[in-house]
Order: sequence, then structure tokens, then C-alpha cells
Amino acid sequence: MPLRVLILGANGFIGSSLTHAILKRKDWEVYGMDVGDHKLGDCLGNPRFRFVEGDITISREWIEYHVKKCDAVLPLVAIANPVQYVKDPLRVFELDFEANLEIVRKCAKYRKRIIFPSTSEVYGMCPDSELDEATSTLVYGPIERQRWIYACSKQLLDRVIYAYGVRDGADYTLFRPFNWIGPKLDNVFEPKEGSSRLFTQFISNVIFEKPLQLVDGGKQGRSFTFIDDGVDALLRIIENKGGRASRQIFNIGNPGNNVSVARLAKLIIAAFKDYPEYRAQAAKARTVVVSSGKYFGKYYQDIQRRVPSVAAIRRQLGWTPKVDLRTAIKLTLDYHLAHKDYKLD
Repeated sequence: MPLRVLILGANGFIGSSLTHAILKRKDWEVYGMDVGDHKLGDCLGNPRFRFVEGDITISREWIEYHVKKCDAVLPLVAIANPVQYVKDPLRVFELDFEANLEIVRKCAKYRKRIIFPSTSEVYGMCPDSELDEATSTLVYGPIERQRWIYACSKQLLDRVIYAYGVRDGADYTLFRPFNWIGPKLDNVFEPKEGSSRLFTQFISNVIFEKPLQLVDGGKQGRSFTFIDDGVDALLRIIENKGGRASRQIFNIGNPGNNVSVARLAKLIIAAFKDYPEYRAQAAKARTVVVSSGKYFGKYYQDIQRRVPSVAAIRRQLGWTPKVDLRTAIKLTLDYHLAHKDYKLD
């Protein structure tokens, strides 16, 4: 019998890309839920994909039924935008922790495999030059820095899931995405500052001839990872050959793509020059330095370095990232500039 996979948040950046890949490359059945379906395209007509429009905080009976029915559960619903951590921390906690805790408990109750999206942010301000799942500390700032509520919510769920594994033998994989980027991450044709995450915000700023704002100078380093590499890792985790992903924690990132935010801005501006329709915008594009206090507000605190060790997932599943940063930027621009009339929320 084909594997049955439940994806909550199937219309999100990761969920939609994963759904497409499963239906294209595997014989598995996918059950999906989200509040919209505009990123799912022709998946909606596939007989192996059953989708329902719904909210995980409301559709509890549907979720429980499908947790019981499926072999693997991926609860991918979360607020993952630093602006929101600062502006609406209680909403972040209610969705990212409380709503997901209910799903984790159902997976434990029915002894179903849970593949949970942790985050690179759980490491916080850890000083390690390379972040290791088993040995790196998880370091956060003071309570008044409300941006840490996201990382705390994710970390506590990591600990709850791990504890179910120890006490009840629950089968899980925790995966920690490191700045996954690519088509459909955010709507690049939304001109409002702060509506997108860093990568797509810079693209939007070039399109709308707005300065690319470098928070505190843009010295922060990030290891940008193309969505196709991330999805390839997830397919290996779901397949779980020989049980090698069971009760594991995996960083999924590309240490070779570690660049400063300021460098990323330059790479994006340069990439636009290859598109004749946008050469004028690229020629006008410029960066400006802004303080984190002005951009995010007083409740923000930044992370200076975020480079993953990927030794564990390479050892267990044979996965290594393949897409370099320039290629990732080009593939993202190719998609969005060809679909400029297709607005993504």
C-alpha cells in the first residue's frame, strides 16, 4: 500500500513545494489542509491528492481522523516572519505552539510518525562557528526581546516531541530549515516593507525601486538554502529507508551559501541585470543602512551567524545540498518575473 502523508499547511512555501514533489516523484497519497489553495496549481486535480480548505485551530475532527488514517504527519502551519514575532508575539505563540501541540499529542496518541518543522532560530545567539544538532547550545536574549517567542515555541515543541520519543517510543524526525528560499516564498509584488522575509523583500524592493534596507549594516550571516534541496531532504525523511530518520534531529541548510545580508543584496541587484525588462530598476537599486530598532522596533534582537552542520543528515540519509546561491536567486527570479500577474499571498 502506498504511503499516506498528511500535510497541514499544504498551500505554504514548503507544503506546496513538497506536495508537488511527492505527486511527481512518488506513488504516495497526500492529504492536505490549508486556508487557501493558490500555490497548489495542478496538484488539485491529482487523484492522489485530497485537499480540504480549513484552519487547524477549527478543523480538529478532520485533523484527528486523518492523523489516524495516515502514516506520516507534517504540521507545517506556523508564522515564520520576524516582523510578526515583534508585532504580534501572542498570535505567534497561539498558532506556532498551542495549535501545533494539539497535533503533536494526536500523533503520540495514535502512534503516528511526526515530521516536525523546527527552525534554525532555535540556536538563537549560539556562538558556535557551526551549529550542531546534538551539541550546540540554544541561547536567547532577555524577556523584553519578544522576537524570541518564535524560537522558544519551536524549541519547546522539539522538547515535547523528544520526550514522547523517550517515554512512549514515539517515531519522529525534527528538521531545522536554514533560510530556505525559492519561488512562492512570499509575494514579491507586494510593495509593503516588512510584508515579506528578507530574501523576497529585497527582490520586491528592486522591482518597486525602493532602497534595500540593511538592518544594522547587513553584517549578519545566513546560509541560504534552495527549496528544491530542502524538499529532497524531506522526501528522504518521509521515506525513512531502514528507519534511519527515526528519532533524529536534522539541520537542513547549505553552509556553502553562507553570506552576509549586505552581500545578498548585491547578488540580487546583480541578478536583475540579466532581465532586460528590469535593467532600469537594477541600475537604480541601492542599499541603505537602518538600525534594527527603527526597522523592527525595540523588541528585536538579531543573530549574527547561522551556519549549519549537515553531517548528521549526510551520514544518515546521504543528503547534501546542491544549489548554489546565484543559481537559487536566478531560479527564483525566473519564476516570479514570469508570473508577475499571479499574485501570491
